[in-house]
Amino acid sequence: MYKAKAYSAASATSPLASTSIERRELTERDVQIEILFCGICHSDLHSVRNEWSEFMPTQYPIVPGHEIVGRVTKTGSGVTKFKPGDLGAVGCLVDSDRTCAQCKAGLENFCPNMTLTFNSPDKHLGGVTYGGYSESIVVDEHFVLRVPSGLELSGTAPLLCAGITTYSPMRHWGVGKGKKVGVVGLGGLGHMAVKFAHALEAHVVVFTTSASKKEDALRLGANEVVISRNADEMKNHAGSFDFILDAVSAEHDINAYINLLAIGGNLTLVGAPAKPLQLAAMGLLFGRRNLSGSLIGGLPETQEMLDFCGAHHITADVEVIPIQKVNEAYERLLKSDVKYRFSIDMASLKSE
Repeated sequence: MYKAKAYSAASATSPLASTSIERRELTERDVQIEILFCGICHSDLHSVRNEWSEFMPTQYPIVPGHEIVGRVTKTGSGVTKFKPGDLGAVGCLVDSDRTCAQCKAGLENFCPNMTLTFNSPDKHLGGVTYGGYSESIVVDEHFVLRVPSGLELSGTAPLLCAGITTYSPMRHWGVGKGKKVGVVGLGGLGHMAVKFAHALEAHVVVFTTSASKKEDALRLGANEVVISRNADEMKNHAGSFDFILDAVSAEHDINAYINLLAIGGNLTLVGAPAKPLQLAAMGLLFGRRNLSGSLIGGLPETQEMLDFCGAHHITADVEVIPIQKVNEAYERLLKSDVKYRFSIDMASLKSE
């Protein structure tokens, strides 16, 4: 074992603060990564404050962070994918059973025995896994992804969650040229969805409650912007969408968007509202419409997403912060006061 600097929270009401954690020594298949940037995901905040206690209770202390980009510093004797000096990325998963049907299909994100990057049982050291708010991490090479050359690294980090969360359902439901695609909500997830849908050559329509976001939506690649509070604007698009990605985590009327789907169209939820959404069945029945959900992506698809970003020069729009401002960033995140993701420059941890 070795010691690594990190930021952790001691309880649901404690601020994140400087600490030292243990990382395992490398096994034969392990890669040690110096973390350069780590994105801040809203799930980091939920976990730190134990807001998902019913289905994913937090064990303290917690070191969050699952949008990790860094440089390989050491490799185990059996590692074949990486060498010291290479760039590597780690997302939401650091292990799975690798034997179930989901793992064999490259869908490790649905493995019943997956190990999350933080707050999962740590089979190596005991306790729980610690995430990317740290100077380094040790991960099995199977769960480390290649970073295409030329991508700006601070904006690449959020691709490991916000990127794959929006890319995966678009690929699954066949978004591409000739398709009409809606994106509900222009935040951390929504802005990535617009970029991907545009790069996939779909006709992209952004739905927002705020007219002030129109200019930004168009800049990101939207063809049209609809103010969802405007009944006439909504009605003009009735029954016309092949695919809608709903990235809103607040309570909202999902039926208004289901009614915009064409026959056989799909609406995929990637936001996670705290309260159950009210669903009118008739909206699905008339038009054979589909309502689905999606959760990050498996390793092959995550690598495909990164390679797609490399080919199309796509990264997240980020505000880079030092680790010392992470608590302030959490408060701003609650107010949606960021365009569109925070990315922590982990070099700032060296001064702790």
